[in-house]
Amino acid sequence: MDYNSMTVAELKDLLRDAGLPVSGKKADLIARLQEAVDAPEESEEVEKMVEEEMDIEEDEFESDDFFEDEWDDFHTARQKPVLDDATKEALATRAAQKKKTPTFRRQEWFRYKRLSRTGWKKPRGDDSSQRKNRKYRSALVRVGHGKIAAARGLHPSGFEEVLVNKSGDLDGLDPETQAVRIAKTVGNRKRSAIHDRADDLGLRVLNRRRISRKGDLR
Repeated sequence: MDYNSMTVAELKDLLRDAGLPVSGKKADLIARLQEAVDAPEESEEVEKMVEEEMDIEEDEFESDDFFEDEWDDFHTARQKPVLDDATKEALATRAAQKKKTPTFRRQEWFRYKRLSRTGWKKPRGDDSSQRKNRKYRSALVRVGHGKIAAARGLHPSGFEEVLVNKSGDLDGLDPETQAVRIAKTVGNRKRSAIHDRADDLGLRVLNRRRISRKGDLR
C-alpha cells in the first residue's frame, strides 16, 4: 500500500483502526503504519526462536535436581504457631479490646517534644489537671484497661516470647508454641550464631535482622 499518496486524515483513520497513536507528522504516521505491517512477520520469527530454545531447555533439564538446588535460595515462610481454639479466641478478643483502648500520653506531652516521644508515666503534683482527671486531658492508665488474661504475654502471632542472650538458651524450646526474641545488647557475632541455631531447631526469631557477615562471621 502506498501511504505517501494518502492524506494525513486517511493515515490517522488507519492508525485508529489498528489501535495505534495518531500523534506526530505525516512521516511519523507512515513509519508507524509500516512498523505495524512488518510486526506480524517479526513476531512469528521470534515465536519460532522461543519454541526452539524451550525445546533445548527441556532436554537439558529433564531431571528435578537442578530446580531443587535453586529453590534452596528462595525465601521460606515464617513459622506459624500451633494454637487451640481457646487461644485463637483469646487473641481475637484482645485485638478487639486494643481498638477501644485510648492512647496514654505523658503529662505536658503537647508542650515539650521530648515528652511526646516517651512512654507513659504517672502524673504527679497537687495541681496536676491530668492527675485530677479533668476534661480535655489524656486518659489515665487504670485497671479497667487490662486485656484478657488468657492472651497476656503472647505475641500478636500467638507465640510465647522467650528472651535469648546466647545460642545455648534455645535448647529445650518448643517451636510450635514459643518464639525467640534476641536481647538488644547482643552483638552481631552472637546474633548470627543464634540465627543459625534457631534455623536448625525450626524456631522463629521475632526480631531477626539482616547481618552483613564479614571475615570470621561467615
